[in-house]
Amino acid sequence: MNKIFITGGSGKIGSSIIKFLLNNNELVVTTTRNKSNFYKKIKKQKNLFVIEVDFEKIDAIEKITNFLNHNKIKINCLIHNARSLEYLKMESDNTTSKNNFIGEFYIDVVFPYLLSNSLVKEFKTLNNIIFISSIYGVVAPNRELYEDLEKSLPINYGVCKSSQIHLAKEMAVRLGPSVRVNTISYGGVKGRVDKKFISKYEKLNIQNKMLEDYDVNEPIYFLISKGSENMTGQNLIIDNGWTVW
Repeated sequence: MNKIFITGGSGKIGSSIIKFLLNNNELVVTTTRNKSNFYKKIKKQKNLFVIEVDFEKIDAIEKITNFLNHNKIKINCLIHNARSLEYLKMESDNTTSKNNFIGEFYIDVVFPYLLSNSLVKEFKTLNNIIFISSIYGVVAPNRELYEDLEKSLPINYGVCKSSQIHLAKEMAVRLGPSVRVNTISYGGVKGRVDKKFISKYEKLNIQNKMLEDYDVNEPIYFLISKGSENMTGQNLIIDNGWTVW
């Protein structure tokens, strides 16, 4: 049984991954800013542990470490999945404010870096770190997909995801050989966009489709399996061929 710590369990991708891991008899620890909202999506069960924590509080890492030690959970895998939609709001002129740029960078890059280093030092069992990123960390957005790109997609999202991908490479070098660090960059996932967007998206990639919820799960399982034990510092792209062009 793997003992997996995944941040941001309340979101669409996070909750899908958690359900998948639990169904495969893994032990899962996750974070949320609101436990009651989290349990509306995923029922309480023996192999699931939930930490209510705000990453922007000064004691966030200490709170996480204390929780794991108190429950005697020696994690072997850390998945960085947390995100904050509040920093993806744009100004009236469709630009991104200084505070929102800094806030998104902190959630995507700075906090994962600090948390990883702290948990690697605390738990010698931790040997696998995975970042959940996006194709917009690999390529810039295609204007053909959006009616108004400036209003639809804040610039700080892709820039911070790109930084996250490189952070994983740097950490793979610095934490190796005992710890593997990889990234998964997903393409568009159905469920958060309308039919018009889906139709446009499907015409702009090789396989003519968007990802379904379940498509995010198997790549995670690959990276926690023996099949990937010789893989580190890589960005695994799951995007129906979007980034080929």
